[in-house]
Amino acid sequence: MGSGKWEVKAEEILSRLKKHYSDVKKTALTFSNPLEILVATILSAQCTDERVNKITPLLFAKYKKASDYACADIKVFEQEIKSSGFYHNKAENIINACRIIDEKYGGKVPDTMDKLLMLPGVARKTANIVLGNAFGKVEGIAVDTHVKRLSFRLGLSKNTSPEKIERDLMEMFDEKDWFAISNLLIEHGRKICNAKKPDCKNCFLLGLCPRIGVPGN
Repeated sequence: MGSGKWEVKAEEILSRLKKHYSDVKKTALTFSNPLEILVATILSAQCTDERVNKITPLLFAKYKKASDYACADIKVFEQEIKSSGFYHNKAENIINACRIIDEKYGGKVPDTMDKLLMLPGVARKTANIVLGNAFGKVEGIAVDTHVKRLSFRLGLSKNTSPEKIERDLMEMFDEKDWFAISNLLIEHGRKICNAKKPDCKNCFLLGLCPRIGVPGN
């Protein structure tokens, strides 16, 4: 972790987030095993968790193993996930990822960052979410659109690429809090600090926030 005002600021931000969102323990995506969280996270790209959670019950009832996805008719599968957006790429990535999982890993989702990053459609955000939620392994911080937006507005990172933002946050927060900070920032982004009309006047982080890039600031 860093030093001086940044360390104090980061600690206070985390403390307030933990206090206000004490019930947030993991991702809002619904899943019951590593394969389901992998599929759900790929579907969540450019899509809300709420929308994904409406798609996955029928999906998970039909496709129970990696081999089920691997053998899926891509045209049918595309229609099943169409409402998540970008469904052509998502369908291709999920089916191809599951083929690799089935053929190379005996049907089990790999539990290391390096192996997950070799799967189609899996970047560090997805890998971090799968590792943390399915395996209890924390190797980094999942940077989605909420985390990216709040990191910039709060002055925690000046970078725009998820990989660089992740590095900044990893330096700023203790490793034991890496899993929590992602989920907490996501929750705050949903509840208060949304993209278009953040509710700054009712935000418990207002005194700590420089409101960088906030509309109307």
